[in-house]
Amino acid sequence: MENRFVEKITSTKNQWVKKVHQLRRAKVRRTEQSYVIEGWHLVKEAIEHHATLLTLFVTEEAQMLLESYHLDITPILVTEEVLKAMSETPAPQGIIAIVQMIQQPDISTIENPILLMDRVQDPGNVGTMIRTADAAGCKAVVLNEGSADIYNAKVLRSMQGSQYHIPIYYVNFEEWLPQKKKEGWHFYGTELNEKAIDYRCLSPQEPYGVIMGNEGQGVDVNLLRQTTQNVYLPMKGKAESLNVAVATGILLFRWL
Repeated sequence: MENRFVEKITSTKNQWVKKVHQLRRAKVRRTEQSYVIEGWHLVKEAIEHHATLLTLFVTEEAQMLLESYHLDITPILVTEEVLKAMSETPAPQGIIAIVQMIQQPDISTIENPILLMDRVQDPGNVGTMIRTADAAGCKAVVLNEGSADIYNAKVLRSMQGSQYHIPIYYVNFEEWLPQKKKEGWHFYGTELNEKAIDYRCLSPQEPYGVIMGNEGQGVDVNLLRQTTQNVYLPMKGKAESLNVAVATGILLFRWL
């Protein structure tokens, strides 16, 4: 049984434990072009979508989950204590992987429709919005500076593997949107003012993108001036606004 593993880690002070914690930092992830995923579902998604697994840590109890896969790497066996030291979750599922970042297709090949996020900062919202865009049939997700890092652990948990299903890009909206508009694209923002219209009264012109904004400030006013049309979601209750991820789901499933 021991021969099936490269090594066995029993100390929480092992260099691999430190390595995993270092990759929790965005700067280190960008430098090393790799990130950490936890739990069987995310590792299974990575394996089945041919992501490059750089290192795989597994406990003895969880090792049977890998038996049906022919992996290019040999897992490192860890104790439950070591896995807990590596994990960011209160109840780790016995498996953690270091994965190479995804090489996205050239953004010039992007297809319609797309979801754009303007400075959406909450990791749970970003992950849920990407997962929703994937489920609704968007062809890509585009974020700008100030949005949460998609390789943040909370974003990864919320995406549930959607990063392997749909291209995700970071761009400068001020430069990118005018370029796409010249190519015939239409963009629809979300805001509350007298010039916005009820989203149910609009059928987007293709190719198009939907812009969702920052949790507190909404879509930047400069971006709203560049849109084809801005829309709002009417609310019957007394809530001031909807959560941005919920609003995204309503809009995308209505229009797609």
